[in-house]
Amino acid sequence: MASDALLQAGDPPPVQVIRPDGSSPFLLLGDHAGNLIPSRLADLGLPEDERSRHIGWDIGIGELGPMLAERLDAVFIRQTYSRLVIDCNRDPARADAMPEISDRTIIPGNQALDKAARTARIAAIHTPYQQAIGAEIARRDAAGQGTILVSLHSFTPAMQGIARPWQVGVLHDGGDTSFAHALLAAFRSNATLTVGDNEPYSMDLIDYTIPRHAYPERRGYAEIEIRQDLIGNTSGCRDWTIRLADALRVASDSIASA
Repeated sequence: MASDALLQAGDPPPVQVIRPDGSSPFLLLGDHAGNLIPSRLADLGLPEDERSRHIGWDIGIGELGPMLAERLDAVFIRQTYSRLVIDCNRDPARADAMPEISDRTIIPGNQALDKAARTARIAAIHTPYQQAIGAEIARRDAAGQGTILVSLHSFTPAMQGIARPWQVGVLHDGGDTSFAHALLAAFRSNATLTVGDNEPYSMDLIDYTIPRHAYPERRGYAEIEIRQDLIGNTSGCRDWTIRLADALRVASDSIASA
């Protein structure tokens, strides 16, 4: 199988499900929570300082996600490998799912990939991750457990020299946006926060995970972006775990009572 060809003995599985028996309606997702690279890909030709910066993953989410799962008693499904290997929040057919350049850094191991190489990465990493999300949603549906999809991401304090003032952003586009708007209102009730509505990014059909799993059945969802300097250490992750859990509960309660 193509997955066997890419992932070798010693390479961890592409998906980790944390707190699989969580009772919360929130299903937490970490499209870019990991930054590992399969051993066969020889670090994609990148030094460690490049692999560990924001082009390789969403800094902080790998630590914050399990904390939030514990606080909410929620399932957290997270991706293990770097988005430079394959971006699980992109249609795998897109060229930028395996970028040749990211934030001005050339990715040597992604240059001129042939169909076989692309297919192997999709089969080994992208497909199992998306299938795990679909299977968990199906399990919850069968058990009568409601689901609100919450995709966790982080963003750089500045991009190309332009400061980003938001501490947190809520992204939304198609499907049922009522929960996303309720979450925006919950964050904005805290006057100390600068909250982005589709900032620093606008959600659109370039995004893959939420449109695939939330839109068709009109499930409640939100894609959350947290500024990386706020969750770059354990203390920051703890603080934002509390803030996120409170806001998610308030938003859920407001939708339930509407």
